[in-house]
Parts: sequence; structure tokens; C-alpha cells
Amino acid sequence: MSDRLRLELVTPERLVLSEEVDEVRVPGTLGELGVLPGHTPLLTSLGTGPLSYFRGSSSHRLAVQGGFAEVLPDRVTVLARVADAPGDIDVDAARAALTEAEAKLPTASAEEIEELTGVVRLATTRLEVGGHGPS
Repeated sequence: MSDRLRLELVTPERLVLSEEVDEVRVPGTLGELGVLPGHTPLLTSLGTGPLSYFRGSSSHRLAVQGGFAEVLPDRVTVLARVADAPGDIDVDAARAALTEAEAKLPTASAEEIEELTGVVRLATTRLEVGGHGPS
């Protein structure tokens, strides 16, 4: 068994990341999933939140939303609808999206609440990963 995992993060537009890592933490729809080398194979749906990975003493995070993660003993493949590295995040746009969605929530219809909640979660995650929000 290898002491590392191959982490691949893909969006519909591009390959975002392909690296050897020691540990991955994925935001699943039912909660955070921690993965170490040798993990039991599984497939899970991806929620909204920070995806974290660790290499030695360094840690890295990306904002992700929607998709799936496949875990194998030596590999984690994440197929995400959205994946933003900290340097790619437009902090002003994330703040504006958060403010606008929060303002609409109190008067939103039942159909609009799910969409607005997704906007709030993604904007909050982008601010967190970009270093401008709670961690």
C-alpha cells in the first residue's frame, strides 16, 4: 500500500488539480469525509464547502460545490461543478453575491430558498477559502 494518495480535481471546464497528497478532506452532502491512503472504496455526492488536502506539513484549500467524489485506496477523484483556488476567488463578487442572497431570503418563495441557500453557502465558502471569512 502506498503512503500517498493521487488527488485529482476536475470541473466541466478543466483539470484543476492533480497531485500526490497525504490526506484529503472532502465536503460531502452528509458531512466532511476524511481520506487517508488505504481508505475503503466509496462514491459520495459533493456538497458545498472547502476541500482540504495535506502534503507534509503544508495544507491547501479550495472552494468546491456540487458533483461527486470517488475514493479508492490510492486515489481520490473529485468531479466538481465549481472549484476555486484561493487566488482565483473574486472576493468582492463573493461578498456581493452573499449580501444579495441574504437580502432576498426573508421574502423568498419555497422554490427560491434552496437556490438562495446554495448561493449563500458558495459565497461563504469562497470568502473562507480566500481568507476573508470565518475558517
